[in-house]
Amino acid sequence: TFRRDGAGLLVGSDAAGEFREAVAVGLDGTVQKRVTAHIPWDVSSLDASRDGRLLALQANEDGSDVLRLFDARTLAERPRPALPEGNIGRSAFHPSRPELAFSVANAQSPGQVYTLNTETGRVEPWTRAESSGADTSTFVPQRLVRWKSFDGRTISGWLSMPPSRHAGRRPVLINIHGGPEAQAQSGFLGRWQYAIQELGVAMIQPNVRGSSGYGKTFLDLDNGRLREDSVKDIGALLDWIAQQPDLDPNRVVVMGGSYGGYMSLASAAHYADRLAGAIDVVGISHFVTFLESTESYRRDLRRVEYGDERDPQMREFLQRISPLTNAHRITRPLLVAQGRNDPRVPYTEAEQIVAKARANGTAVWYVRAENEGHGFARKENADYFFYAALMFLRQTMRL
Repeated sequence: TFRRDGAGLLVGSDAAGEFREAVAVGLDGTVQKRVTAHIPWDVSSLDASRDGRLLALQANEDGSDVLRLFDARTLAERPRPALPEGNIGRSAFHPSRPELAFSVANAQSPGQVYTLNTETGRVEPWTRAESSGADTSTFVPQRLVRWKSFDGRTISGWLSMPPSRHAGRRPVLINIHGGPEAQAQSGFLGRWQYAIQELGVAMIQPNVRGSSGYGKTFLDLDNGRLREDSVKDIGALLDWIAQQPDLDPNRVVVMGGSYGGYMSLASAAHYADRLAGAIDVVGISHFVTFLESTESYRRDLRRVEYGDERDPQMREFLQRISPLTNAHRITRPLLVAQGRNDPRVPYTEAEQIVAKARANGTAVWYVRAENEGHGFARKENADYFFYAALMFLRQTMRL
């Protein structure tokens, strides 16, 4: 965005370090100031007030967007405003009044709009989220947890615990995001709150290596031949779960979609003796067949992440680590969900892992929607899969 005083622009750049910073540059492109060099997180958005006095900046801090205010003239940070707890959505200044509108999502709300008076600090709610009659006030806030992985690196994730009326050590659903260059963030879990509230299942959303938001080095720690290091992060999470007095290491199910589906299948192969089951949603089962059959417009992009299957040595490596190759080690029940028209991860990825696992005697549930693509968008299909997943959890977790 242009600075109101005409001194130049404010841009986002990760040229100076691990994270994307807000940087002031002159009109000739020279760097004038690294505005957020003191914030060791990615800047996700920035908005300037029309009077040229303030900047509202959001930083993705450990999987939750935080709102910060800066003086637009000196580019110095102002004291942090006291805002409602949660993940900040987009923000915007009022065109004439000293007010900043912003949204907040948290465990109790899918998103509510507030305004902040930037002169007095007063926060005023403008909306009240509606959740189809559910009493969301009882939903337990997510908690950030950390564990050490095999190489000493710290991995983090969001833990959602069931209410206290569910006594004893609770079964765990590990829900792995796709991407892999994406991030599990705090916020509203929607229908999965049923599993937490009514079934008493604890959910952990890990950000294994390769996730975005933790710097350029962390983002590349799973590329190419490092692929299975991210799977080892799940193994370390299983170790952490076993040490928690309120979590049951004997009733753990791993779930993921797209790349998270690969992670789920790979975890099922590597840690079959430590899992109760696995759920794979539109996941990659074999990297070579995936790279050869995904739509051509994205093939080269995926080769940068996973490796080039046209190289004989990389092809052998991808063949060796693929879940399909190791399907004989998947001995726990498996639920596979797939859209027939998926252009990203073709339905054949699901068909081949289902056939191979069943041939090995593994119990496999298979849900294929003929009118879906990369995930289930139609309500009837999303509902059907959700009910099937709940039945699967009840059986595998002995609920």
